[in-house]
Amino acid sequence: MSLQVGQTAQRSLTLTTEHVETFARLTGDYNPLHFDEAFAKGTRFGGLVVQGGLTTGLLHALVAMDLPGPGSVFLSQTWKFTAPVYVDDTITARAEVVGVHATKPVTQLKILVTRQTGETVLEGEAWCYTMRPSSGA
Repeated sequence: MSLQVGQTAQRSLTLTTEHVETFARLTGDYNPLHFDEAFAKGTRFGGLVVQGGLTTGLLHALVAMDLPGPGSVFLSQTWKFTAPVYVDDTITARAEVVGVHATKPVTQLKILVTRQTGETVLEGEAWCYTMRPSSGA
C-alpha cells in the first residue's frame, strides 16, 4: 500500500479489570493506582486507572495492523499523557500520516488517543518503519 500524507486510521478498545490484571501479570506493574481502590481514590485521579502501557499498547496494534500496517514497527515515539484512563473507559487511538520518506519505508504519524467522552488522554507523534520480506526468500 502506498501511504499518503493525510491518511488516517483508528481503532478502539474498552479496557477492563481483566486487561489491568493481565498486564500486571505480564509486566509486574502492580502499582496501587491500578489495584487499591482506597489508595487511588485518595489521589488526584479519584479512582483506579489502567496502566499507561495498555493505552500505548493500542497504538502498537494500530501501527502494526492498520497504519502503516503489517510489518510496521516504531522507530521512535514522543507522546504525552494528558488525562488518566479508567477501567471501563473505551479509548480510541487515531493516527494520521504527516510525513512519508521519499526513499525509505519510513512514516511520520500524528497520534491522538481519546476516551468515549471525546477527552484527549494521549497526544504526540511517532516514526515508523515498515518491514517487507525480501523477494528472494
